Amino acid sequence: MNRKRLFDIIEVSQDDDKLSAIYDVVMLIAIIISIVPLAFKKSYTFFYYTDLITTILFIIDYILRWITADYKLKDKSALSYVKYPFTPWAIIDLVSILPTLTVLNSGFKLLRLFRIIRTFRVFRVFKAFRYSKSIMIIAKVIRNSRDPLLAVCSLAICYILISALVIFNVEGDSFATFFDAIYWATVSLTTVGYGDIYPITTAGRVITMISSMFGIAIVALPAGIITAGYMEALNDKNETDKDKEE
Repeated sequence: MNRKRLFDIIEVSQDDDKLSAIYDVVMLIAIIISIVPLAFKKSYTFFYYTDLITTILFIIDYILRWITADYKLKDKSALSYVKYPFTPWAIIDLVSILPTLTVLNSGFKLLRLFRIIRTFRVFRVFKAFRYSKSIMIIAKVIRNSRDPLLAVCSLAICYILISALVIFNVEGDSFATFFDAIYWATVSLTTVGYGDIYPITTAGRVITMISSMFGIAIVALPAGIITAGYMEALNDKNETDKDKEE
């Protein structure tokens, strides 16, 4: 099997590539199994062996992706193999592997200090993104809509800071620090309303009402942008599928 075919298999499967689809399913199952122990406080022997087996699969997957890095990065030079370990996905892959490797070396006292890295096993969830077509579509939508999303994010930050400044000066007794005001403004923006910090004066309450109404509008903007982009991506995918059938 040549490296190009190997790269096609380990990447997200195409509709007509059964071997790649099987690989994706196996990796998804391995990811799910590997994060199940995080839901238990007590460690069981069964979890030790499942963690060991899934980690071996992750190591194999990491090596396969490394040796096909030139296809992934579209760079035929040897530099691609140097750059690949520093790419976001490669870092996530490595972080998901390291916790188990430190446990295997638990005989060394110094390495026991690294058991805190076991908490990083939660990063294995992000590995699942690579094998799900729906999640990849959403990621593509977010990437294509990054400019309007950044604009909305900037608007939200400005809104929070301005609201915090206003309420901090109006409600001096209710907010001990400016951070408390920022916390209040963030909660108001998301319309969560925990109720642990709240204004007590009439002016402060009026500002809260106005802030909440603007918050609803700002929170709704990203949802609309992503929904529109997702529908567009689905339409493009359906048209592409029809062209392939013809």
